[in-house]
Amino acid sequence: MFDVDGTLVHRAGDTAHVVPGARELLERIKESGRPFAVFTNGSHVPPTVFAKGLRDVGLPVEDEQMLTPLCSVQAYLDRGRRDAVVLPFVTDSARRYLLDCGLNLVGPEEADRADVVFVAHIDHADLPELEQAARAVIAGARLLTGSYVSAYAGANGPILSRGAMVTAAIAKASSARPTIVGKPSKAAVREIHKRLAVPTEEIAVVGDDLFMDVALGHLGGSRTVLVRSGISADIDLSKVPEKRRPHATVADTSELLGWL
Repeated sequence: MFDVDGTLVHRAGDTAHVVPGARELLERIKESGRPFAVFTNGSHVPPTVFAKGLRDVGLPVEDEQMLTPLCSVQAYLDRGRRDAVVLPFVTDSARRYLLDCGLNLVGPEEADRADVVFVAHIDHADLPELEQAARAVIAGARLLTGSYVSAYAGANGPILSRGAMVTAAIAKASSARPTIVGKPSKAAVREIHKRLAVPTEEIAVVGDDLFMDVALGHLGGSRTVLVRSGISADIDLSKVPEKRRPHATVADTSELLGWL
């Protein structure tokens, strides 16, 4: 299972630059017949759009191999909450995708009906909407977020997470602790297991973020590989508790070619 930004590509605006060795690595895995998936915490567009974007820059990623929090939130809801009324903070395209997947979505005017408030990437949110969401959480709705890290790796430095900003505002106002459903979370582990159809103990999780990708791997008992081509490039692993360290560290994905 591979992360995207900082691991396979570096983004600068709408342009993605492939990390050296990433294309060859995925092609070799594909030729071997072994399954792989790609998981990004990006959630402003449906997974199929992300997959097409990766194919456009030469990475052999099919639609069904692409995972995002818009997938893993469904894995979370599938465990007894599939009929929940969801108040989403998402883009228009993400909302259409979730509706097509059968989620019961409501708008801010029906916030008092919400069983769940779900925050992914969002371009705009006004204070009355945030207040309505916070009141829904105070009344008992579960606060879910695709990601709660402050930033992820971009070609020109860290890209700040708008979803985390919105989640933090609702969490502060409601005194609630958000539940992550993207990386790292048990919901994401279940979605990866479902897509790859192998025990999580037999999966290698490769990513550039110690606190997101490596943490995700540890949740599932997977092998973890930290690539130094992204946001955790300069982190001193000797200062990280041993149980949180990756099983292996490489400069970038090109080093993994020698492992296959």
